[in-house]
Amino acid sequence: MSAISAALAQLFALMSAGRGHRVAAVNTVNTRSRISVRAPAIALCLAALWLPLSPVQAQEAVPTLEPSQATQARQLIAQAAQSIKQGGARVEVQLGTLDPRLRLSPCRRTEAYLPQGQRAIGRTRVGLRCLEGATLWNVTLPVTVSVFAPGIVAREALPGGTLLQAHHLQLAEIDWGADPGRAHADTSALLGRELGRALNAGSAVMAGDLKTRQWFAAGETVQVLARGVGYQVSTDGQALSPGLEGQVVRVRTSGGRIVSGRASGDRQVEVML
Repeated sequence: MSAISAALAQLFALMSAGRGHRVAAVNTVNTRSRISVRAPAIALCLAALWLPLSPVQAQEAVPTLEPSQATQARQLIAQAAQSIKQGGARVEVQLGTLDPRLRLSPCRRTEAYLPQGQRAIGRTRVGLRCLEGATLWNVTLPVTVSVFAPGIVAREALPGGTLLQAHHLQLAEIDWGADPGRAHADTSALLGRELGRALNAGSAVMAGDLKTRQWFAAGETVQVLARGVGYQVSTDGQALSPGLEGQVVRVRTSGGRIVSGRASGDRQVEVML
């Protein structure tokens, strides 16, 4: 603030002193403009006003994790990801940055944790909380977790509409975290499926690359499988809408009750209780 005050004082002094004492500029280009001898000094004062607001302050405001805290977060999420995909999967973790608006006080002991509902692979978040310190805090850190393991890829470039056969596919290392839950490790689940879009050679075959199957039409009789913790019951019903793979469908059971479930197979609807 002392630098700003000094700059302001100098600027006001220059602006108020000798208002009538201006000299004409050397007219080398036949112009009528006149230049004040004080202009350079005023410009320097104005520049001085901005110097204290340099990006250095913004850099100092960005919170950073201590090396031990970053290691904690990295190890926790890597262990969680490794437990999801066994068989020698290679896990890579890239830590993001904390919200620059945060102000974290020093902490003697921290704990990393996986927030409820956050998955352990792909683009996710890991929690870090202070357990011993003058001011306790709890933050989440963005992370990107890549899990490299064998998966099914296209052996060659395949156009949309291709009916997948064994010679179209092969195993290769893919990143299961790029699109969690949508890659395949077994060709048997893909044989006879139709591609909904073109694939480049070496591209992983994802669930979204396949044309959606229709398991049954509206009005057809279907089997309703109701699953709960430790039990399963089944009954017949009439589909009230087409059964598209994985999508919600409504069914009227033989007892007249209308339930909603997911089309899970040929004339099958799965209801989770």
